[in-house]
Amino acid sequence: MDARKFRILVFPWIAHGHVFPYLELSKNLSNYFQIYFCSTAINLDSVKNSLQEQSSSIQLVELQLPSFPDLPPHFHTTKNVPPNLMPRLFQAFQMSASSFSDIISNLKPDLLIYDGFQIWAAKTANSMNIPAVHFSTTGAATYSFAYHDFKRRDSAFPYPEMYLKDYERKASRSEVAQLKRDDQDDQTVVSFGHFELSHDIILMKTSRGIEGKYVDYLSVLCEKDVVPVGPLITQSYNEENGSAIVEWLSKKPKFSTVFISFGTENYLSEDQMEEIAKGLELCEANFIWVVRSPVGEMININEVMPKGFLDRVKERCMIVQGWAPQAKILAHESLGAFMSHCGMSSIIESLYFGVPVIAVPLKLDQPLNARFLVEVGAGVEVGRDEDGNLSRDEVANAVNKVIVEICGEKLRLRAMELSEKMRNEEEEAMNEAAEQLLRVCKKYKPHE
Repeated sequence: MDARKFRILVFPWIAHGHVFPYLELSKNLSNYFQIYFCSTAINLDSVKNSLQEQSSSIQLVELQLPSFPDLPPHFHTTKNVPPNLMPRLFQAFQMSASSFSDIISNLKPDLLIYDGFQIWAAKTANSMNIPAVHFSTTGAATYSFAYHDFKRRDSAFPYPEMYLKDYERKASRSEVAQLKRDDQDDQTVVSFGHFELSHDIILMKTSRGIEGKYVDYLSVLCEKDVVPVGPLITQSYNEENGSAIVEWLSKKPKFSTVFISFGTENYLSEDQMEEIAKGLELCEANFIWVVRSPVGEMININEVMPKGFLDRVKERCMIVQGWAPQAKILAHESLGAFMSHCGMSSIIESLYFGVPVIAVPLKLDQPLNARFLVEVGAGVEVGRDEDGNLSRDEVANAVNKVIVEICGEKLRLRAMELSEKMRNEEEEAMNEAAEQLLRVCKKYKPHE
């Protein structure tokens, strides 16, 4: 492939769950192209640790956000910013368009890969005759459901396994309204402008082996080829806390342990934590529970857990505050299930390691991701009441289904089947994505 002379500028949204899939994509594409990776200084500091031998073929480019007294540079990532300052961060990011314009003018890349929250970046590239391609970190099942709802809402979605409950639809409308308030562009992510502006193709973090029919349907809806790039698993490079967790896990029987984590930017209410804790107490499974608190808040584990809970389950639990080596834990043979919020990166990672998911979706695309897992036979969803409240009995029921009951074996076998499909397609998917990007580059630079 004659691609090395082409230069690609990669520009993710400044959330951890976007930066690292974009980074893994960049690492893979750096085998074919010269890559420039653009983000804020605080995100680039995290990125440097995981580049290592690929540092020569990936150049880091700093994006300047405007200076606000209440938003110092270490807050220029959603991972660090307190929840009350998120709207301010979004505003600052949108105001960084002039910094980005200078970057792309100076670099003059052959192609831009952009995220959904900065449609203005694609417009800037287009104004300079630089093709822009969108890379989605959200899966095809969820996006095809949402795009169908946007484009063909008078007709039923063709796959009834995907649906939203009444309380989820209400929450979704509120989230959409918030996005419209935050972004005054007439081509927001809500109206799929990030799809419309993408040249010829859309890249997607998924595998055809698990989402094939949804990839095809989404391609029909957006009238562009949706190109899977594979799972893009981020390997842990921070060993802090990791060895102690793995050592504890190694003493547990095969498939006996549940890993509980709700991502880097999701926080459970006290009621939700109590019901999950009480549910875990009702079953016999071992568990590793990663407990996080919003930036600026320190929680006392003894205070947020039910009274006496930690003493009663101490032989079969490990509570981790902060970071945990997720990939290493999911790859361990003692792991039997992953209780997750069902962010796309988390469920792809779980399936990649052949681990079934206990779904506890919280917001955004997560409920649809949970339905998708149930549809493909690699997960169970924790039941809730009509207002979306969790109950300890339903938590215990879901854990027992996967860890104790016979259907858990079927779920594990199915997860392992999907893992094999993903792994078999991984290299070919990336080769195909690189070919498609090369085609776009040559189309807009035919003399090259």
